[in-house]
Amino acid sequence: MRHGIVILPQEDWPAAARKWQHAEELGFDHAWTYDHLSWRGLAGERWHATVPTLTAAAMVTERIGLGFFVASPNFRHPVPFAKELATLDDISGGRVLVGVGSGGTGFDAFVLGQGELTPRRRHERFIEFADDLDALLRFEQPGSGGISFDGEWFTAVNARMVGAPAQHPRMPLLIAGNGPKTIRYAAERGDGWVTTGGNEDADHEAWWAGVAVLAARFDDAFAASGRPGEIRRILSLDDENRYSLRSAAAYEDAVGRAAALGFTDVVAHYPRAHGIYAGDASVLDQLTLRE
Repeated sequence: MRHGIVILPQEDWPAAARKWQHAEELGFDHAWTYDHLSWRGLAGERWHATVPTLTAAAMVTERIGLGFFVASPNFRHPVPFAKELATLDDISGGRVLVGVGSGGTGFDAFVLGQGELTPRRRHERFIEFADDLDALLRFEQPGSGGISFDGEWFTAVNARMVGAPAQHPRMPLLIAGNGPKTIRYAAERGDGWVTTGGNEDADHEAWWAGVAVLAARFDDAFAASGRPGEIRRILSLDDENRYSLRSAAAYEDAVGRAAALGFTDVVAHYPRAHGIYAGDASVLDQLTLRE
């Protein structure tokens, strides 16, 4: 099992730097931040941009993976985003993980004046976004004419990238979603699948039962894809009603349940002082993350 932690981009540097360093010192395999312009009930609070945050984190850490949890086409175009990702991956020495999803229906979906999309249209836009990122992040030869595409949602004309990717054939694209179409896409095309487990309003046991259904659906989709080997299965353990790091025992129980369902990675949230994900940071020092 690989262990990850989300550090919300709310604190100024260097206070935030200490959390990223602490996560690495504790033995977490990867650390993430939300890729939003703002988020839910925290929209009125301090909230830094994702790419600069991860770039700064790369400069104060050495080993830990650095991830987007998760990027979406709500406010991003694949060409400039891919260039930023490739540059960040170079700076970090090939440690970037890119979670990508269809995008929520909250703040990010409307802040730029966008119209409301149906779930089907959001999915179609997402597939085009992910396919474009896949092509761009594999691109190695800036002088060979570039990459062009002319889709329904995104266009590029001879786009250039940084050069040879720091990770080959490119950094991992981890497909986030709980719907059947997205699960199938993750199984067929992704380097991993990220799930929040679905129904946030379910009680503890009902939520885990829902996770089991989704995990089985992904297993079936991956088997049907005919792809060899295995890919990452990443479970986000927390939401507004459940917090895995309320105690070391609660976290260990969640990790055990996730492992039993075939997940290869779990992601929790660094304790906040109040509100969502509120907890005592001393719990992190009680965890056993390495055998």
